[in-house]
Amino acid sequence: MKLLYHPDSAQISLAGVLYALGDPVRLEVVRRLAVEGELTCAALDCAIAKSTMSHHFKILRESGIIYTRKEGTQHINSLRREDLEAQFPGLLDIVLEALKKEPVFSCHPE
Repeated sequence: MKLLYHPDSAQISLAGVLYALGDPVRLEVVRRLAVEGELTCAALDCAIAKSTMSHHFKILRESGIIYTRKEGTQHINSLRREDLEAQFPGLLDIVLEALKKEPVFSCHPE
């Protein structure tokens, strides 16, 4: 079984986090995890090719924004709030507040 890479808290860089948050799909994943808590990759499906969503999860995971654990055949994702807050106090809250005012992407348009 292939192990998923997660950077240590001290390895999370501002450039990596900002890069990861620079994509509307990844922002929507972060927003949903913040609102709904832990979610599987399938629950975060955005009607995009599975390989593309896998790429987005990898970017978020390797930048230190999310933690992914394997449970059976499922991958369960959660935000690394404490690690992000320790490295960049208030950044995640600012991003999430901005998304309330101006959503950039919807996985499930009404």
